[in-house]
Amino acid sequence: MRLVLASTSPARLALLRAAGIEPETVPPGVDEEAVVAAAEAARGEVLRPEELVQLLAQRKAEAVAAMLGRTDALVLGGDSAFAFDGTTFGKPLEPAIATARWHAQRGGTGVLHSGHHLIDARTGEGHGETARASVRFAADLEDAEIHAYVASGEPLSVAGAFTIDGLAGPFIEHVEGDPSTVVGLSLSTLRRLVRRTGVAWPSLWNRATGA
Repeated sequence: MRLVLASTSPARLALLRAAGIEPETVPPGVDEEAVVAAAEAARGEVLRPEELVQLLAQRKAEAVAAMLGRTDALVLGGDSAFAFDGTTFGKPLEPAIATARWHAQRGGTGVLHSGHHLIDARTGEGHGETARASVRFAADLEDAEIHAYVASGEPLSVAGAFTIDGLAGPFIEHVEGDPSTVVGLSLSTLRRLVRRTGVAWPSLWNRATGA
């Protein structure tokens, strides 16, 4: 059984590779802003973070599954958002925004929401689940450290303007929940979803760990 990742995220790909899986990667081509705007307009209210990430994960998986048609594959869509002090944050994209977020979250705790949607391309059946992990940032983080981190470019393209598996790792003091959730894909959640399709997790192993 092959796993198809409906994403071009280097972090999700690295996680799967470390877990012994070399997935196929297919860009989903989903207009995320348009999808969220349409959903919020239909409901007349802002989506909660867990709803937002699950909606986008499902749309990504559905888009790639439609490209593949019926085949022996599991298609995984994922999305992440960081909730801090009542606000949901995606990718900052701009240095000024990333800097402002780090100044605000220094010494605080937020929750990273990671949405997963797995489609069994043999049947078209989908399974979804959202994982959550709380993240506490160091209170003694200096302005110079924040500016150096933002200048590295790493926080610009990740939800919440940080990732635990990179340069920001030393700035994070505590994680409660599956640590891989903070990277963008909860491996324990994915295993549960895979099992719901009747596929044994070890059957996805197609890569030597550490390779």
